[in-house]
Amino acid sequence: MWRDFPRKVAQVTGCNVLTYSRTGYGGSSPCNLPRPLTFMHDEGLSILPQVLDVAEIKRVVLVGHSDGASIALINAGGTTDERIKGLILMAPHVFVEEITLASIREAKAAYQSTDLRSRLARYHGGNVDDTFLGWTQAWLDENFECWNIEEFLPKIEIPTLLLQGGLDNYGTLSQLEKINKQLPGGTDTFILPDCGHSPFREYPSETLQAIADFLEKHHILKPV
Repeated sequence: MWRDFPRKVAQVTGCNVLTYSRTGYGGSSPCNLPRPLTFMHDEGLSILPQVLDVAEIKRVVLVGHSDGASIALINAGGTTDERIKGLILMAPHVFVEEITLASIREAKAAYQSTDLRSRLARYHGGNVDDTFLGWTQAWLDENFECWNIEEFLPKIEIPTLLLQGGLDNYGTLSQLEKINKQLPGGTDTFILPDCGHSPFREYPSETLQAIADFLEKHHILKPV
């Protein structure tokens, strides 16, 4: 559902951009349900490094949204991968909030009673049930309520940009506050007051500019 945003990032920054769909998403292989409750740890600590290996990427800034942003945090704080030069995180989660669970419950009801499934199938094809049910089943599992990745934050010493909408119904600004306080070097933070959960889709121009400014400020990647 990134649509043309990655291409615009490449155009604005002059950097190469690689996007990939995780297992059970988009055109990737199906996954086995239910997903393990460690699925974000598995992605960040095991799968993401393999993706970078296969793609032969030597220097990278990880850009993630929602679960993807949490996966990027786990990777940066849980590995000693010198290829990771920065993080751009949109609506990241580091702990579970009731607002998140309530919105996921609403989405689950909509998946069962509206055309949400068919709309998501445009992006995920035959993986649509793996995509949606894998996400909702994990987050709504009673054992997931204690999920927390703050242990990784003090180990992240690379430049980090946080972006979030002030009207995000999947998480509050407390998520960003936790991250900013626990990262040794703090963060660059960009709040879009009238934005919901997806800055890249709702305010693409502002989000692109924030990314470009961040990369230029920290001299992280040289244009190719």
